[in-house]
Amino acid sequence: MRVGITGHRGLSAAVEEQVRGLLEAAVKQYEPGGLVGVSCIADGPDVWFAEYVLAHGGRLEVVIPAEEYREGLPEEHWTTYDRLLGRAAEVHRTGMSTSDSAAHMAGSEVLVGLVDELLAVWDGKPAWGYGGTADVVAYARRTGVPARVLWPEGASR
Repeated sequence: MRVGITGHRGLSAAVEEQVRGLLEAAVKQYEPGGLVGVSCIADGPDVWFAEYVLAHGGRLEVVIPAEEYREGLPEEHWTTYDRLLGRAAEVHRTGMSTSDSAAHMAGSEVLVGLVDELLAVWDGKPAWGYGGTADVVAYARRTGVPARVLWPEGASR
């Protein structure tokens, strides 16, 4: 089973704790030997999912939206990003250079094209900008990829 991740970054500590629990429980529902997790490994849900997949015995594949993507992430995240990129069984690239919203959406489209199911850490609200979680969920649904929303009841961003 190939499973992708999309989700909101910058969650509060209380929401993060709940989301981590939801993600870990979701990952444990898959058979470890056949699980391939696909992630852009941004800080937040992308990384938590990737770490749970690896801890569960699954394989990790990484999508890099742009050559400058890493530099657009928080500097304190680079070590984690590099570590997970080094553990990736396969790396997929969009071929884009600049890490902007178009590249992020292109990366998400590549990710959705690789998976059987998408996990979405999504509050159900419209995206704050092009390529946000709502756009990725809408793209998955338009292309026939099931999107399972994981969001703590009553939580807000």
